[in-house]
Amino acid sequence: MSECNVSSSVQNDLLQISFAGRIDSANAAAVEASVLELRQANATASICIDAEKLEYISSAGLRILLKLQKGEKQKVQVLNVRPEVYEIFDVTGFVEILDVKKALRNVSIDGCERLGVGGTGAVYRLSGDTIVKVYHPHITLQQIEQERKFAKTAFVQGVPTAIAFDIVRCGDSYGTVYELLDSDTFARAIVKHPEKFDEYMDKYVALVNTLHGIHVPAGSFDSIKDVLHPRIDLVAKYMEPGEVELMHSMVDDMRDTDTLVHGDLHPGNIMLQGDELMIIDMADMTTGAPIYDLTCLYRDLVSAAQSAPQIIEQSVGMKTDMIAKVWQGFITRYLGTTDAAEIDAYEKKLQLLYMFNLVPMMALAPAEMLERAIPRLTAVLRQVVIPNEKVLRQMLSTL
Repeated sequence: MSECNVSSSVQNDLLQISFAGRIDSANAAAVEASVLELRQANATASICIDAEKLEYISSAGLRILLKLQKGEKQKVQVLNVRPEVYEIFDVTGFVEILDVKKALRNVSIDGCERLGVGGTGAVYRLSGDTIVKVYHPHITLQQIEQERKFAKTAFVQGVPTAIAFDIVRCGDSYGTVYELLDSDTFARAIVKHPEKFDEYMDKYVALVNTLHGIHVPAGSFDSIKDVLHPRIDLVAKYMEPGEVELMHSMVDDMRDTDTLVHGDLHPGNIMLQGDELMIIDMADMTTGAPIYDLTCLYRDLVSAAQSAPQIIEQSVGMKTDMIAKVWQGFITRYLGTTDAAEIDAYEKKLQLLYMFNLVPMMALAPAEMLERAIPRLTAVLRQVVIPNEKVLRQMLSTL
């Protein structure tokens, strides 16, 4: 009798169902029951099918996917399809009904130089003219495809970014290959060339200003509001109903713009190619007010450098003393002043905005980490955000 093992995982509100083995008339009923049970148990999640270990699918198996598709608003993705199985989808016309993608090519990073590591993955020199960003295992293929789409859209809109070639498999993880000739992470370049520090800081500020000056067509990217509202819902169970309502209403107060926000612009997420800085990490790209990027930079280069130095040193790619120097070099140029009082006043605003943003950011933490962080979440909300509601609303609506 034919066998097909059906397994699943849910991450970031994405239900991934995996098939291993063969699906034919002998086991189709059992497979269908398992698939529909998983869908009903995760009714609000988006869905994709991982067919990496699917050896064969008959017309009975295809009817399962057709029934699944009829209940979805968007095309169901079927990923990692072997060539011989893809041919079945193709000749039956299912490549038009579903979003069917062939298996990805495998890329080895054995012996490759690691250029940097960040929150979503590590970057390796793959060849003389390409690098590969290898994502951490918890990053889904859907998230990676979205980042690649954002990179292409951003490139067309004038964002200094590398050309994203294809998505690949790197062992148990996924990766994206980029064209970058003779490049290094901006963080490593700063460390290796201290004599160029002032030049590099000027380029850093120019890059940020360029990004924030790009106006994009409606619908090209989600707005920061569209991102924050669902995150608040994900941590709502740890708050009182009135607190959840308050957070949503404060997000609604955020100033609307059609300009780009990167969300993670620290030097470890930027490449230096020749004399040009290029952004390679687009996972958090949205539209919104520039102050959101400054808040995220404050999070990484000031707050995290003080509270979690080992983690941020690995992520950014430099020691905390150099991180502090970069922040000072950046913020004085960005604000156009060396006046300590002005800088301190601006940093206090960023700190308060960071505390506000910390509540929805908790939704991105792994489940076990989130459970440990609940006391901090509620403390930040009740001891910082709520007492400063009026000030925060004024900043969110104007800055």
